[in-house]
Amino acid sequence: MNLRRAVRDPLRKATTGSLLIVLLPALLIGCSREEEKIEPEIRPVRALKVERRDTGVPVTLTGRIAAEDEVSLAFRISGRMIKMDVNVGDRLTPGQVVAQLDSVNEQNALRTARANLTAAEGQLTQARNHFERQDTLLKQGWTTRVNHEQATQALQTAESQVEAAEAQLKTAQDLVGFTELKADAPGVVTEIGPRAGAVVQVGQMIARVARQDGRDAVFDVPAQLIRAAPSDPIIAVSLSDDPKVVAEGRVREVAPQANPVTRTFEVKVGLTNPPEAMRLGATVIGRMELAAVSVFEIPASALTRSNQQASVWIVDPKKNTVALRHVDVVRFDQNQVSVGYGLENGDIIVTAGVQALHPGQQVRLLGMNPRINP
Repeated sequence: MNLRRAVRDPLRKATTGSLLIVLLPALLIGCSREEEKIEPEIRPVRALKVERRDTGVPVTLTGRIAAEDEVSLAFRISGRMIKMDVNVGDRLTPGQVVAQLDSVNEQNALRTARANLTAAEGQLTQARNHFERQDTLLKQGWTTRVNHEQATQALQTAESQVEAAEAQLKTAQDLVGFTELKADAPGVVTEIGPRAGAVVQVGQMIARVARQDGRDAVFDVPAQLIRAAPSDPIIAVSLSDDPKVVAEGRVREVAPQANPVTRTFEVKVGLTNPPEAMRLGATVIGRMELAAVSVFEIPASALTRSNQQASVWIVDPKKNTVALRHVDVVRFDQNQVSVGYGLENGDIIVTAGVQALHPGQQVRLLGMNPRINP
């Protein structure tokens, strides 16, 4: 028995040791994998501590030259346009025909109205003769009052029919006149709508006419710039293709309602003595200096979007984690952004790598201490 135990014990120890040797690497690999899963990812980013400052913000907008008094000419009836007599740049005189519709239907209606009036006038003549005869007979006692009243009623009906026929004739004449589109005042054609052969609707723009020599520079302006602009700014305007051609003006009109698509307001700047080179329709650049405002100036690379709003990543200096915060952008250009609201003095914002972050992610600030004390 002692001999067998002496043999088994070394074998058992040897087997146990071999198992430990085989299982130990697997256990070590498993532990390392668990440690890898638990350890959070720390992403290196560049950051900037922001401070509010007062600065005058230059604003540049692109617009166009338009007439100060501009109207659209349109037909008052629908139909097929058979003639267009003007082109862009033509000068119009009062009463000049601009375009013409096919008037076959209107001419037929006019002839029918004239025939109806002739028939109504004939019935009126008969009714008047019958009334006069009954009136004479009644005075002589040769007819009854009932017959006289019937003749009176027939005369009144005939007169009403003539009045209705005359009104129909006047309407038919107006419709024939409406097939010709005429200028009601002198001016210059600035835009042409549909061409001959097109079917046009009531009120559809056929030609746009500038009635006076005054000119406006028209811009589409965001609401935040309108709020930030001074009360009566002087706008410097220059041609986009020739900056040497310049003029100045003041805001003459601001649209009461924003464009439903762009959410901008149309602003008209009345130009003082605009040069001849600033022709109607020319593209211009408008510049003005906003009053000094308190803003945070940050790199454009720090800006991202969340829920359709401009946002930045804020670093928590105690935890070295990031969180999104919405901001109000006052001015934006290719390199720099001016933020009006949403930041506080001393905030640390991420300026590079913003697209790879998620809320609560740990970061390491490049060029700064890994943990920043407030």
